[in-house]
Amino acid sequence: MMQWMRKKAAHLRKGEQAEQQACDYLQGQGLVLIRKNYRCKRGEIDLIMKQHNSLVFVEVRFRKNRQFGGALESITAAKQNKLRLTALHYLQQHGEQQNSRFDVVAITGEGKTPQLEWIQNAF
Repeated sequence: MMQWMRKKAAHLRKGEQAEQQACDYLQGQGLVLIRKNYRCKRGEIDLIMKQHNSLVFVEVRFRKNRQFGGALESITAAKQNKLRLTALHYLQQHGEQQNSRFDVVAITGEGKTPQLEWIQNAF
């Protein structure tokens, strides 16, 4: 395969970096990673983690700056609905019968000091 075909677009690499940064942060807070990038026809969940007796579906949002709105504002009602349907699919496929919630990790800024905000029970 030619080298240029293997390179990912810059925005995809930044998204992966943000997801890894969020995962590392949440693991540092005691959460346990179950799955990254769960996909089905309905959508994708960035991180599925466990905290105590709860399954935590995590949406990671990255923004270079707040010029066009922050990371949190980018999660529309339609996006929330897609996440709910995808989480329901995951629960049905894995026979999970436990408490679950939706968290958001919003990362704003690049470089050495990006601002990370973790919102539990975001919606």
